[in-house]
Amino acid sequence: MVYVQKHVIFVIILPFLLFYILKLDFMQKKVMLKVKPIVEESLVRLLSSTNFKSNLKVADLGCSSGPNALMVLYDIITIINNHKVSLNQDASATVLQIYLNDLFENDFNNIMKLLPNFYHKIKEMGDKVSTCFIHVTPGNFYGRLFPNNHIHFFHSSYSLHWLSQAPEELTNGVEPLNKGNTYITTTSSPTVYKAYFEQFQRDFKLFLKSRSDELKPCGVMVLTFIGREKAHEISSPWVVIGVVLKDMVLEGLVEEAKLDSFNLSIYGPTIEEVRQVIEAEGSFTLQTLKTFKIGWDANLQEEVVDFVLDSKMRGEFIAKSIRSVFEPLLTVEFGKDIMDELFLRFSKKVSQLIALDTLEYTNLVMSMRKK
Repeated sequence: MVYVQKHVIFVIILPFLLFYILKLDFMQKKVMLKVKPIVEESLVRLLSSTNFKSNLKVADLGCSSGPNALMVLYDIITIINNHKVSLNQDASATVLQIYLNDLFENDFNNIMKLLPNFYHKIKEMGDKVSTCFIHVTPGNFYGRLFPNNHIHFFHSSYSLHWLSQAPEELTNGVEPLNKGNTYITTTSSPTVYKAYFEQFQRDFKLFLKSRSDELKPCGVMVLTFIGREKAHEISSPWVVIGVVLKDMVLEGLVEEAKLDSFNLSIYGPTIEEVRQVIEAEGSFTLQTLKTFKIGWDANLQEEVVDFVLDSKMRGEFIAKSIRSVFEPLLTVEFGKDIMDELFLRFSKKVSQLIALDTLEYTNLVMSMRKK
């Protein structure tokens, strides 16, 4: 009877739990916590190698509009202050200029509304804390954002797997080259792989060159984004989106031509591909390049101690999370009317896959120094 009562209570609170977690950008928060030691190591190395007496400039690229944008800034300020204290130096002598970047459409007003509480938290750290000024820098990071030799430290989390565009060569010919798919699948031709990798190469090289120009000598970057483990391992939620859309084409719910001409502007590179592009571009010395895994559901079970989440619950969470990111893109191409049905089917499909396999993202994290 106790189990039944607990289960009923959990079913009632589950929607509120999912809403709360999604509002906190739960996946990105989990990833940031994993990467925090590398951010600290990179910052301390930077601070130890250069004498910053007054001004340190930091930029967070692809900051989005949720509380995680300020979470990483708080961590950076804490790391700098702790380092100064360890050296018996006055952290209040350091002025931090922090730049938040995302696309022009980003809701920067939402971040601004969070700043009073953020500044209050900084004040609670004491009098001998770095002075902090926060600026907004909208724009596409596949290109220049700052003057030459301007920034000391760049950070970016969960943004660089997004390409500047889907590979044009997939739809420029007489016949679409990736028919029936929205991304690379295990049955995709080498031409599709090549098109996606070459688009990633162009974008990432431009990103690296732009940041190299903007960084001060010996400046540092820490980047985290979704990759994949093996050259032909294609397992991601966006593949499942393609499977669901294909089923809906067969049932006459989606136009086949629309699916054939649609490719997602996203790419998960392997660690070898990332290393290859960094070395070919030539502006940076790699200091760290690692992978770590995290479930499609952000290891949600770790947050729920009293209940075991079944595959249906986890599938629903993943569907809500993916919908919050991909619905705007899919609506433009396929219309708003099919979104509920699409993500209901997506949830069921993912629930089935959970019972058969471990569904995980392979994440890439790297730190590098400007040569």
